[in-house]
Amino acid sequence: MSNSFDSVAGVLAAVGRDLGSTDWVRIDQARINLFADATGDHQWIHVDSERAKSGPFGATVAHGYLTLSLANLFMPQLVSYERLKMGVNYGCGKVRFPAPVRVGSRVRGRGEVVAAEAIAGDGVQVTVRVTVEIEGLDKPGCVVDTISRLYFA
Repeated sequence: MSNSFDSVAGVLAAVGRDLGSTDWVRIDQARINLFADATGDHQWIHVDSERAKSGPFGATVAHGYLTLSLANLFMPQLVSYERLKMGVNYGCGKVRFPAPVRVGSRVRGRGEVVAAEAIAGDGVQVTVRVTVEIEGLDKPGCVVDTISRLYFA
């Protein structure tokens, strides 16, 4: 992976850097159902394949928060950190769901370092925008500004 950083200075210098894209992941009904079970969100547009055929999307769709959670799967494919003492998820900035992710779709993450600032304790707060692209569509399934705090050795 060419997007590897080993210092605060390295992360600060990466603002504006395109991190490329990840491998494609198929969103199947089993994944959607597992997410529904984990969250208790069993709305028919997600889990009832027969009813969803006549619904607004023509098939079941992934939960928006399932699509958002894929940022956690994609981040290690987009960037790695060497000499890291500790890294924590600090939160998210703006989150949007421009297009539904229909069952059977393939998605991937595209990353960009949009901000970074030094913080106390020899750390850096970095914002990486992850765009969850849907194969064959112009609009993404999710765009999220992930915020992490990193502390290097």
